[in-house]
Amino acid sequence: MLGTVLLLLLALGEPAWPSLASLESRRAEALKKLLEVFGMEDPPAPPAHVKQPPQYMVDLFNTVANADGVTKNPDILEGNTVRSFLDRTHSEEMRFLFVLSSVAKNEKILTAELHLFRLWPRVTDGPKRHHFCQVSVYQVLEKEKPDTPGGKKLLAARLVSLQTSGWEVFAITPAFASGRDHHESKRPMLVLFTDDGRRGASLPMGGFPDLKPQTPDVPAKMPVPKPAGSRRARSLGRILPCRRHPLFVDFEEIGWSGWIISPKGYNAFHCKGSCPFPLGENMRPTNHATVQSIINALKLSEGVSTPCCVPDKLNSINLLYFDDHENVVLKQYDDMVAGSCGCH
Repeated sequence: MLGTVLLLLLALGEPAWPSLASLESRRAEALKKLLEVFGMEDPPAPPAHVKQPPQYMVDLFNTVANADGVTKNPDILEGNTVRSFLDRTHSEEMRFLFVLSSVAKNEKILTAELHLFRLWPRVTDGPKRHHFCQVSVYQVLEKEKPDTPGGKKLLAARLVSLQTSGWEVFAITPAFASGRDHHESKRPMLVLFTDDGRRGASLPMGGFPDLKPQTPDVPAKMPVPKPAGSRRARSLGRILPCRRHPLFVDFEEIGWSGWIISPKGYNAFHCKGSCPFPLGENMRPTNHATVQSIINALKLSEGVSTPCCVPDKLNSINLLYFDDHENVVLKQYDDMVAGSCGCH
């Protein structure tokens, strides 16, 4: 008998289990698809040295999103992208250089701000006669024009107090086409609020292969409480009613923690369960789903299935990350979290 089994196995060949190379290929394909969702072709390279993001960008992220990156209020940002650029000159002259090559051609610049940190004035002998000074911000032009003598264009001007220190923000949106030896955290910074046109656009919906084998409905590093009576329901072969289940995306686990600042991961959730007749209000059915459920229950038409358990509310998430040029970017992505589930 044993010999017969061995001969049968030899005849059939090796078991059709996926090879290590096949699993790696599927993983690479899955991560490529996930990058497409985030609007990228390749993941940005992590900064060469440990860098602290500008505090303004961290504060903005915390204003827009919760700790998991889920948007608190979709109307806070005018667009869906905020890019910060630090001055590249490091010179003693009050001239600043911001390299905007990372701004994509399809991004529409909505607002541009220049952030300057005002230091305490140096102590000088004699009485203090002036309590304010005027700060004028000019755009240095490539060519001098008749209406811009001196090859520069005034963008903003303001009187600022000499008695305090802190950040001053100047609106310089008209110059979007286009340092003092401060501490790194006080370097002049250009902030662009843009929109890449992806808002409301449909995202790739192709099926993603599993990144690694895991227990169904149980995300990595996130325990899932078992509902009361779940064992009995399984023993009777019943499917639990439509509800939301955890689905945690861990950026460190997939190798993205080097360039993503916040969050470390997020719970996308997924919908699973049955939509039995009659559909109650707790299943949040649409009118169409209610009619479909009735037709299915009464067998009034062949081939009509029961309604499906799907997300009926989707929330956006926010990523704070370093781009290829080590600039810090805040970007908002629509339809990334299943906020609730219903029978449709």
